[in-house]
Amino acid sequence: MKRSRVVTVLAWLLVLWLATGSAWGVNKDMVQLQTQVEQLQQQMTAMQRGFDERMGVMKNLVEQDTDAINKATAALTALQATLQTNLQKQQGDSGARLDQLSGQIQSLNDTLDELKVRLAKVSKQLEDMQSTQQSAAAQQAQQQAQQQALASAPPPDVLYNNGLRDYNGAKNDLATQEFSDYIKFYPNTDLAGNAYFYLAEIQFRQANYQQAVQNYDLVLQNFPSGNKAASAQLKKGFALIELGKQDDGVTELRHLLQRYPHSPEALQARDRLRKLGVAGKAGAGE
Repeated sequence: MKRSRVVTVLAWLLVLWLATGSAWGVNKDMVQLQTQVEQLQQQMTAMQRGFDERMGVMKNLVEQDTDAINKATAALTALQATLQTNLQKQQGDSGARLDQLSGQIQSLNDTLDELKVRLAKVSKQLEDMQSTQQSAAAQQAQQQAQQQALASAPPPDVLYNNGLRDYNGAKNDLATQEFSDYIKFYPNTDLAGNAYFYLAEIQFRQANYQQAVQNYDLVLQNFPSGNKAASAQLKKGFALIELGKQDDGVTELRHLLQRYPHSPEALQARDRLRKLGVAGKAGAGE
């Protein structure tokens, strides 16, 4: 029994030891856990402190940046105002300069226009002078040529008689050349009208009535009192009739009767009018 009590005591001692050891182990874990929590709290505190410090630094930087931005904005605004003022001033100055330049340009244009007008006048005067000089030179050259030709031309009576001889001999080409030369060298003599008349007669012979009418007209216009005027008007009337212009030809013949009613040409005119059946319509001199 004593032995049983000893065993029991030992058992209770064992249980107590186990309980004590278990409690000590729990306390150890709690201590460790508390230690870890304290360490976490310390770390959190350190982190909060570091965060606060960083936030302070960031806030300080933001404030500095904001102040710098505000200063830059103010400076930019001031610069824009200065630039705008300068630009307006420059625009004003530019406007004044532009007006001044415009006035100068207009003045230059006016001066240029005036110079153009003067130049045109001078050019016109120069052209007139050149034209006059050329005309005078041409006239002088023509006069010299006429003088030279006249110096080498046959005497007027010889040239006219040669033409009349060849005309009567039916040498029409030679006579045409001689009468043409007479008119060229001696256009203002009385026999020049006769030369025109014989040229017209040669053309009438050759049935060149249109050219003949022109030369008859030259006789009537330039030598109305010459000895071939009546004959020229008679033959002009005949040439017009040959051209189919009977009314014009009849008119010429009637003028002939009025101007030279008693001439031999008037007899020929009356005869031709009679053949045309218009004798009753002749002029008073019929």
